[in-house]
Amino acid sequence: MKPYIVCHMMSSVDGRIDCAMTEVIEDSDVYYTALDSLKLDAVLEGRVSRQMHYALPERFHTADATPVGEESYHIAHLADRYDIAVDTHGTLRWPASASVDNLLVITDERCPREYHKYLTDNGISWIAVGKEGIDFARAMEILGDVFGVKRLGVVGGGHINGAFLKAGLLDEVSLMIGGGIDGRAGMTAVFDGITPADYPPTRLNLERVERLGNTVWLRYSLADWALSCE
Repeated sequence: MKPYIVCHMMSSVDGRIDCAMTEVIEDSDVYYTALDSLKLDAVLEGRVSRQMHYALPERFHTADATPVGEESYHIAHLADRYDIAVDTHGTLRWPASASVDNLLVITDERCPREYHKYLTDNGISWIAVGKEGIDFARAMEILGDVFGVKRLGVVGGGHINGAFLKAGLLDEVSLMIGGGIDGRAGMTAVFDGITPADYPPTRLNLERVERLGNTVWLRYSLADWALSCE
């Protein structure tokens, strides 16, 4: 069974999520206080976010591009809490602390098996699922059934948030709006990258509103229907 999945984000009033910007408009730790209160077993980020904040600067390269070729996974060790990285093609390298931090990497089945060997040799758990791109629904089932994750936080960036939304996997949106405006052209929004252009808006049910300093914390459950664009 898939975990209960919460998308937890901090944004500006105009919905942008650049970390350097959000740290300016809200310089306290309210985001992490709220995150802790959600009592999550794991948090998940996309490749770009993980590369910026956690992965090593050098990319993974291999001369043998033979794909793993089938749904598979490796449990380096079971843990009470995981840090999860989505890295579809297996490009990120990780510091020695990754095993201690209970890193788990999700790729698709086209990812080189040499990358999975690299993860295994470094004490990092992984899941490979999806023939052409990651099958997020199946990956979430494996997270729940094999790794025991009951509550997962999806914490960005905007494209990975959008992928989970489009796949119908989110149970809750936890959005913290800081007291500031970004306004720069081309900056990623909380949910981004969904195609086609006529994809319908997703209706949310407002469950809770709270003020934390100069930030408003909104919690929504997801309705089981979408609001038509027409």
